[in-house]
Amino acid sequence: MTVLLRKPRGQDTPLHLVTAQALATHLAAAPAATRRWLQDTRFDARPHSHALIPREDGALAAVWAGVAGADDPWLLAALPFALPQGTYALDPAGLTPDVEAAALSWALGGYRFDRYKAGARAPATLSLPASPQARRAQSVASAVALARDLVNTPAEDLGPADLAGAVRAVAKAHGAKVREVVGDALLKKGFPTIHAVGRAAAQAPRLIELNWGSPKHPLLTLVGKGVCFDSGGLDIKSAAGMQLMKKDMGGAANALALASLVMARKLPVRLQLLIPAVENAISGNAFRPGDVIRTRAGLTVEIGNTDAEGRLILCDALAYGAEHKPALMIDMATLTGAARTALGPQLPALFSRDLAQARELVDLGLALQDPLWHMPLWAPYHADIEGQVSDIVNSGRSGMAGAVTAALFLQDFVPAGLPWLHIDLYAWNSVQRPGRPVGGEAQTVRTLLQYLTQRFGA
Repeated sequence: MTVLLRKPRGQDTPLHLVTAQALATHLAAAPAATRRWLQDTRFDARPHSHALIPREDGALAAVWAGVAGADDPWLLAALPFALPQGTYALDPAGLTPDVEAAALSWALGGYRFDRYKAGARAPATLSLPASPQARRAQSVASAVALARDLVNTPAEDLGPADLAGAVRAVAKAHGAKVREVVGDALLKKGFPTIHAVGRAAAQAPRLIELNWGSPKHPLLTLVGKGVCFDSGGLDIKSAAGMQLMKKDMGGAANALALASLVMARKLPVRLQLLIPAVENAISGNAFRPGDVIRTRAGLTVEIGNTDAEGRLILCDALAYGAEHKPALMIDMATLTGAARTALGPQLPALFSRDLAQARELVDLGLALQDPLWHMPLWAPYHADIEGQVSDIVNSGRSGMAGAVTAALFLQDFVPAGLPWLHIDLYAWNSVQRPGRPVGGEAQTVRTLLQYLTQRFGA
């Protein structure tokens, strides 16, 4: 455990936080030896920098750490693996940080995916007095770690059945109920597109459904794309294109992380989590370009490209979720390369029919440093996915505005009056940043949790 909730003790190493703007003031108040050491080592207190202060015997006396500000959610994230192993406590003479930010940033900075390879060392520990804020931070860090672990796990160990097991583990911790519709039962129960995409794989496709909460509360439906591996199907991807396709269930991982936090916070909602879980594989019974599938909603879809499979499994899940008339439905999916081309890996694309709601979410994401960016549901582009032998096609004809046409495809399965958010995310860190190692990532989870708390009440 990287954050220890207890009162600091005398043997804990003091951790003195300071901004660059306040460094001169803090140096003036420091002991002469400390001041000279920091000046001679040219410590400038830039964010994520630190200086080790030695005692006369060479042991570590204290650490000074530069931070951006008291409420920066990443303010201590660089320290757990940079500092010597041991336990640290915040120095009251330094900047007093927001407790939740301190606990969250330290915990996320101490994350490491070690299922297959042990780390060279354990992270350092931060001692913080127990408080509701610190406990909230720990729950968020645990949810982020869950999402990261799931995305980082290769498909050999995380197929559709394994993903269902992860949902059941979360459900058990919160007293939720889970049911699955598996294999050919998908056809009997009215989920033909989930079946079509996943039927060629060794592990049967399934719809995983978690339910939690009081029927007296408004219904919140979360939908997560659970493509545990995407070969592209018969329109097969290149080797390079398949390299990261273990992460194509990143929407499901993020939706599950968000669901776990909704339950942990006991938000006054009736929660429904839907995860269509498949592997888009190739065999003699794989679905083909040119096939026409009648969806749960009754719309027919021609397969223009078997590598546009995510919207197919989502459309049946969205239609099913809409039948329950939720107060809000949110889907999360690693859906299009076009969204990454437009916004890059750090900015998930947000689609909403409510412009004021979209603006609120963008502003909230910026404030929390868990961003997303509004993109348009531009109705004229729907013509690009309208079919000649079917109602719609699963891939746009022009090759342009791919994230928009994918969102418009999904919108066809969400009734006009139903509040709905679609988030097209990457679920992966391409570069190392403090608290965000290269690999699987939870994106927009903190922002959505705050939005849901504000919308439905604590």
